[in-house]
Amino acid sequence: MRSSEIEPFFEQGPIRPPSEANSLLLRLTRNCPWGRCKFCYNYRDGGRFEIRKVEELKQEITGIRKISDTIRGLSLKLGQAGEVNRKVVDAVCRENHSQSFRTIAHWLYHGGKAVFLQDANSLAMKIPDLVEILTFLKTTLPQIERITSYARSKTIAQKKVEDLKALYQAGLSRLHIGLESGSDTILAYMNKGVKAQEHIEAGKKVKESGISLSEYVIIGLGGKKWWKEHAVDTARVLNQINSDFIRVRTLAVLPVMPLSLDVEAGDFVLSTEEELVREERMLIENLEGIDSYFISDHILNLLEEIEGKLPGDKDRMLNIIDRYLALPFEEKMMFNLGRRMNLFRKLDDLNQPFRREIVSEAMKKISPDIPERLDKMIWEMRGNYI
Repeated sequence: MRSSEIEPFFEQGPIRPPSEANSLLLRLTRNCPWGRCKFCYNYRDGGRFEIRKVEELKQEITGIRKISDTIRGLSLKLGQAGEVNRKVVDAVCRENHSQSFRTIAHWLYHGGKAVFLQDANSLAMKIPDLVEILTFLKTTLPQIERITSYARSKTIAQKKVEDLKALYQAGLSRLHIGLESGSDTILAYMNKGVKAQEHIEAGKKVKESGISLSEYVIIGLGGKKWWKEHAVDTARVLNQINSDFIRVRTLAVLPVMPLSLDVEAGDFVLSTEEELVREERMLIENLEGIDSYFISDHILNLLEEIEGKLPGDKDRMLNIIDRYLALPFEEKMMFNLGRRMNLFRKLDDLNQPFRREIVSEAMKKISPDIPERLDKMIWEMRGNYI
């Protein structure tokens, strides 16, 4: 096996969706072409947006194939018939290999069939170039079944449906888009750089092309002032798009975010946990005439168990929220803190004696009879999960 000094290298960016945890991360662009959203954390360092060269990317893809072949060769030597199992991964980790090598071993262990294109907006690349990369990727690594990417609605709204269809035919399976809110007031306040109608136009184009679509919504993005507008307008936009997936995230504010200055000045007031739940209820209640999957796949969300296929699971999801809202004050506080301590994932966890005891001891130290103190603590704890 080669030493790490001469092993092929490939570049990876900072983030990917939780659903792409086991995907190969291939960096087509660096940073974000917009980078001005008040709530953004990942692209606030002033990094210049760059589109990488096609030939450079082809070299990296070829290197990935070389690493894959080397790892499968190791599997044969170990008597594992080319399968990349735990024994093979452990052997790779024991050797002095590069991070790229270990990353490929992990990817192959999880099937080696999914790829996520980074960074924030791969569709900023010229369509012919992106088609060329997708084609080369699938030709070089023919076992790949799914290729996904982040994209901005502003960019997609300016594309032709035929361009998106060309990407779909070349292998692009799914796009993840940060809708965030359907309210023009909130989109402007947060400096999102896109309007609700552009979100709708972009979403419809993606759906028409055949590419699967995930739209992301940030619960709490309207704060106390605009929470109703946020919920109702976001549902209105989603109803017109009818995306394959609606993925919710809960707002968390870190000091490095421009939004933190607004919070500090009192211009933007964060919602409490119960207010966030009521907002999410209003959002779901107003989703009509769509068949999207509603997914809560992030630790930032208080009620992670609110998931289902619309419209059939709508009442079940609303019932989960109503069950939370009906809890006595002390039980709500218990669950809120336990969730942020990562001890509770669903309401039934309140019935786990061991976990409940740990949370109870923590509550004694923070005077939960003073809700404002607990709210502040929970806001800070949410920031740990970004």
